[in-house]
Amino acid sequence: MLNDEYHRISNEYNFVTIDAERPPDEQQQAVRECVQQRIDLTKHKTKGWSPVHRLPEMSMIWKLPVTQPKRPQEILSTVVQDDTTAAEESTEILDMPSKHPLGKELPKINPLPLKGKLIVIEGADGSGRTTQIGLLHNQLEVLGYPVIDVGLKRSTLVADELQEALQGNTLSPVTLSLFYATDFADQLENKIVPALRSGFIVLADRYIYTLMARDIVRGMGSQWVRDIYSIALVPDAVFYLNVSPEMLAERNLMKSGLLDFWESGMDIRRSGDMYECFIRYQRRMHQEFHELQTEYGFDVINGNRSPLVINRDLRSKVEQILSSPTEDHSTIGKSYDTLSGRESVA
Repeated sequence: MLNDEYHRISNEYNFVTIDAERPPDEQQQAVRECVQQRIDLTKHKTKGWSPVHRLPEMSMIWKLPVTQPKRPQEILSTVVQDDTTAAEESTEILDMPSKHPLGKELPKINPLPLKGKLIVIEGADGSGRTTQIGLLHNQLEVLGYPVIDVGLKRSTLVADELQEALQGNTLSPVTLSLFYATDFADQLENKIVPALRSGFIVLADRYIYTLMARDIVRGMGSQWVRDIYSIALVPDAVFYLNVSPEMLAERNLMKSGLLDFWESGMDIRRSGDMYECFIRYQRRMHQEFHELQTEYGFDVINGNRSPLVINRDLRSKVEQILSSPTEDHSTIGKSYDTLSGRESVA
């Protein structure tokens, strides 16, 4: 009876049926051929389409057949014929809010439509940033919102390699910058954009502003840094938890008993007392964040208060953002050019 229902649903929704009695390698080959046919169809059978036209999607179902099963090639011919007809008949245009990158767009990534919300919380280690992300995540899920978290060193492409490289304390500023930029770009393409397209709230535990500030403090050119991160999407909101360097040092020492090599800027100045280096480096980061705040206009939150007080402040601001319609965002680079009164060359 269950097989009969599967058969009815597959006929109704045009599933591709894979014979589960065949050897696994033949099943896998059939899937690969189906996917390749679909890719070829998208490339060659839809000339004249706008990128915002919607192609019919393909689903697959594995079935133990009662009658003689179709061979993979027979399945493929049916799929291609059905998909070609559907592609020719479909003319629906997606009409949804959109986000755009800050400057240059990611290759082969269409930022339309992105109906979710991107909310960023910035701050140094010890600012309470991760605590606030966790509180907001739980509160938003209770309210019924789909939520996903992203952050630094969470890319499936280079996160492990980046973490391992940091252990050696030997990365040059340029290598460090490009490592983090790769980590961010991979998450943008494979996590942030898909989540926003699906209507998720994306909570970013730090974003490009921390990376830009770090690079500039380490001597990277300001325009060079902006060009690297011009692919980033403009967030719906950015909150910077501002905590004094002395308080940051105290919190980090209470938590782990030591100060981080990179958060102390020891790669810039490799001698001297680590506490003094930490204070000096964090003050420079504060100054750079002040410049970025003036330029990009994000909210500065007093992070010296208790976590619950900060959470009430953030939650109120986030609820206002969620109640407002999703805006048409430009890229970081384009926004910067607009604010500067210059024409974007991205």
